[in-house]
Amino acid sequence: MKKWICCCLIIVSGCQSFGSLEQEQQPSKPPVQVEEPSSKTPIPSSETKEQEELVLEERFWNQIEVQNGVKVIMNPDNVLALVNKEQQLPADYKPTDLVIPNVPFTFKETNIEKRHMRSEAAKALEELFTAAKQQQIELYAVSGYRSYERQQQLFASEVQRLGEEKAVVAVAMPGKSEHQTGLAIDITSPSVQYTITPTFGDTREGKWVAQHAHEFGFIIRYPKGKEHITKYQYEPWHLRYVGKKAAKVIYEKQITLEEYFQIVKKI
Repeated sequence: MKKWICCCLIIVSGCQSFGSLEQEQQPSKPPVQVEEPSSKTPIPSSETKEQEELVLEERFWNQIEVQNGVKVIMNPDNVLALVNKEQQLPADYKPTDLVIPNVPFTFKETNIEKRHMRSEAAKALEELFTAAKQQQIELYAVSGYRSYERQQQLFASEVQRLGEEKAVVAVAMPGKSEHQTGLAIDITSPSVQYTITPTFGDTREGKWVAQHAHEFGFIIRYPKGKEHITKYQYEPWHLRYVGKKAAKVIYEKQITLEEYFQIVKKI
């Protein structure tokens, strides 16, 4: 009996040893390989994004023709037309897409030219005014489109009142007014008695506009501290529509439209 028990113990021990040996001899599982992210799709950097913002199609640049010694813009329908003391619009230019924006004005007359803007700019102005109202910012439009003939009258009146030297700093000469593009609008608020005045820039309304106008494609065309570039006095009430892309760059870099064309690349 004892012999039989010993034999069984030997057999069982042998089986256990064989099983352990068999486990040791089994090939180990191959290591799991983790796929690395593909490097073929680079993540756009802020530098790349800025480079894309600083290119501008040729159609957005002024096409100039010198007429009697005057630089005349031959593509005045261009949303980015650079109108200033050096480059002017044709005397007979009038936008063909003028509409009346659905915003409050400081006057009651309905069928007058200064209530109009080009359709794209008018829609953007409506969105700007709506956003302002949601923030309890009360804005009013004062003057939009202005014809060459009307600008002649205003300039002559200002010369008579101030003299030409002072008038040219405050009022554009005929053909050199952005209002003729249909892309500019003067705005005001009750806090400045519905007038256009530099103090508008110090009001809650003026500060809000300065901070948010670019979100709707507008810029403060004649900013403070840039008078030596624009050749006009500071006008926080004067908004110019240039589209969201250009407005964003101009706002972030705190530059003028003149300076914008100096840093963008024509493509």
